[in-house]
Amino acid sequence: MTNTPLDDPNILRRSDFLLPKGTIYMDGNSLGPSSLASNKATQDVLNNQWEQDLIKSWNVHSWIDLPKKVGSKIAPILGAAPDQVIACDSISVNLFKLLSAGLKINDERKIIVSEQKNFPTDLYIAQGLSELLGKDKCELKQVEKHEIEDALNDEVAILMLTHVDFRTGEMLSMERITKLAHQHGVLVLWDLAHSAGAVPLELDRWNVDFAVGCGYKYLNGGPGSPAFMYVSKRHLRHLKQPLTGWMGHASPFSFEPEYSPAEGIEKALCGTPPILSFAALDGALNAFEGLDMMQVRAQSNSLKLHFLATVTEILQTNPDLKLVTPEDEERQGSQLSFSHPHSYAIAQALIDKQIIVDFRAPDILRLGFTPLYLSHAEVEKAAKTLRNIVQDGSYLNAKYQTRNKVT
Repeated sequence: MTNTPLDDPNILRRSDFLLPKGTIYMDGNSLGPSSLASNKATQDVLNNQWEQDLIKSWNVHSWIDLPKKVGSKIAPILGAAPDQVIACDSISVNLFKLLSAGLKINDERKIIVSEQKNFPTDLYIAQGLSELLGKDKCELKQVEKHEIEDALNDEVAILMLTHVDFRTGEMLSMERITKLAHQHGVLVLWDLAHSAGAVPLELDRWNVDFAVGCGYKYLNGGPGSPAFMYVSKRHLRHLKQPLTGWMGHASPFSFEPEYSPAEGIEKALCGTPPILSFAALDGALNAFEGLDMMQVRAQSNSLKLHFLATVTEILQTNPDLKLVTPEDEERQGSQLSFSHPHSYAIAQALIDKQIIVDFRAPDILRLGFTPLYLSHAEVEKAAKTLRNIVQDGSYLNAKYQTRNKVT
């Protein structure tokens, strides 16, 4: 490449992040990097709040309000009013809550429709709920992606989909699919794990019913960071989630023997929030203050195009390396995925050169394009390195063949 595109100074905030020197990080779609704000917030809880104020911190430092506070900071990233978003638990737990609640709301129906290649935990949770309730009350129907729309009918209670495919990076049309589902009286639950913080979202405007997402990918909240859930205000009054823990009670510290749910989104809570994890996520979200997600999207697309332009030759001359992400930008999330028989070894060879990417079975090489800390120059270097590794066959080195426990 002779001309490297310019980075948008309003988007690239590399100095806000704590990345190892010389590392090109292209795995924010799996785990976002640490940030100065997140580090500072966590240290403040450890060294000042917990150490100095002990249990008083629940009131003095408003620990008790962190799930709602963090949810309110996530809400604008989702295109949602703040009182509809709360941070809590994990995606898996929140899926269980919302699938159960959705079946209660649509109680004359029992079928949950999802895609066969959805992220496994989404399918596992629905399968577990079906076993718990019995197939006369809950039945999971898995279909191919091209069969989703035809599967919608007046017997389906909930459509559960992931907005951006974790393997291929393909992005579905949330607005169109939600509207189509509603024509059949179907509630829609979206998994935003690979889209929140990466692509523009308008959950309120698109009339989304429910959504879940995690805090540790594009939101950079750290490993095991709290997840979040969105419940449209039109459903909040009728929401009955099954994990009726004390933090979802209308008056948790009254210690009443009978459960009475909180009025608003707080009823989605269950147990005591993990304060250190919440502090890390709360700090990390400061990076999104003042950001226009449309500009983030435009810069991410620019990075992807520059990468593809640099690897075009190897894609044309090496048939083993194939782009599996749709070429249409409108159908792309913020990642590019390639298939290759030796994808795992290629990923390890890139990592060995401080270009951090990842692998997903059976043969997918994934690269994330997060413009908050990734530049066009870095993307170009990564693309040239990939090209060289594929051309010279260095990925065949024995040290790249042994798979780690976490791939």
